[in-house]
Amino acid sequence: MVRTVMDSPNSASDDRAPITYSLTEKIPAQVRLMDRLFGVTDGDCISNLRMDRNAFGRLCRILRDRCGMVDQRYVHVEEQTAMFLATLAHHKKTRIVGFDFNRSGYTVSHYMHEVMRAVIHLHSILLVEPTPVDDTCDDPRWNWFKGCLGALDETYINVRVSTADAPRYRSRKGQIATNTLAVCDRFLRFVNVLPGWEGSVADSRVLRDAVTRPNGLKVRRGSYYLCDNGYANSEGFLTPFKGVRYHLKEWGPQTQRPSSPKKQYNMRRTMARNVIERAFAVLKMRWGILRSASFYPIETQTRLIMTCFILHNYIRGEMQVDPVEQEMDGDGIEGDGGQPTDSEDLSQVQYVDAVESTAEWNQMRQDLAQYMWQNQ
Repeated sequence: MVRTVMDSPNSASDDRAPITYSLTEKIPAQVRLMDRLFGVTDGDCISNLRMDRNAFGRLCRILRDRCGMVDQRYVHVEEQTAMFLATLAHHKKTRIVGFDFNRSGYTVSHYMHEVMRAVIHLHSILLVEPTPVDDTCDDPRWNWFKGCLGALDETYINVRVSTADAPRYRSRKGQIATNTLAVCDRFLRFVNVLPGWEGSVADSRVLRDAVTRPNGLKVRRGSYYLCDNGYANSEGFLTPFKGVRYHLKEWGPQTQRPSSPKKQYNMRRTMARNVIERAFAVLKMRWGILRSASFYPIETQTRLIMTCFILHNYIRGEMQVDPVEQEMDGDGIEGDGGQPTDSEDLSQVQYVDAVESTAEWNQMRQDLAQYMWQNQ
């Protein structure tokens, strides 16, 4: 393909010959770049795209087979995906990515949105279905919480909005951010994500919205998630006792052992619920675009946040060794978490449809604390 560039009509050099160039002249340099990214070592691929070569190849295959992405004449799916991942991993601007890949800013922007739409399309298969803790669980952090599905919390992710919208997005910490609700199982895999709420909105309101949405958070009756005191202790959501210390840093090796059932319960609940904090830490270490406000419209920023959560699950399932997780403190989390069996009749399952504190759920928490105290 050959393009011709003419001088400006106002230019004094109208007698100069047109400048011609061919898009195919860029191909050798682009091929060399792609070979360096994922054709040489896993280390280079992980450093630039946050996944090894096998995981990257499988992701491109999935985007082709399930999302309908196709190779264009000059830009294959691998390069489209690589430009998108580089943007997420290092929070590069479009023109910087275009320079790195020897592409125009328009090309980078176009394929970034194409890949983003394709990844979001995969949410139904990459967001996991949690399995409750049962009698076979031998993890000392979780075996006290029979029926627990995992943990949930909200995290603030900085965004860039118009001056008129800034007050609504200002969080209690003074940052312009979106309040993102996320739910994960005990294996650091995300179950549900709800980004987009303004930073000034209370956590409890976001949770109520997630539960009441038609395709929102589904919590089976009899099961529950571990939460903090920003939520009500209600059916499906187990919180700590108020007025009793429960932060994990307060239970170090030199501190006094719990002296009451409530303190014992809060300590063990916090040790288990710490999984959501670790999941957030890994997520933000992996994707640089989550660590500072991007320059896209707020709708695009919200969708990019969703893609980061979905790709986290993909990497978690495809890479046996994740260097980002190895940098985290604490022990590793292993296991596949299981999936619902094909014979399970989901049409008969009843879900929690309200988030309101009840006497029955408060009594359940009290009984669990007494059980832990008596069996310590």
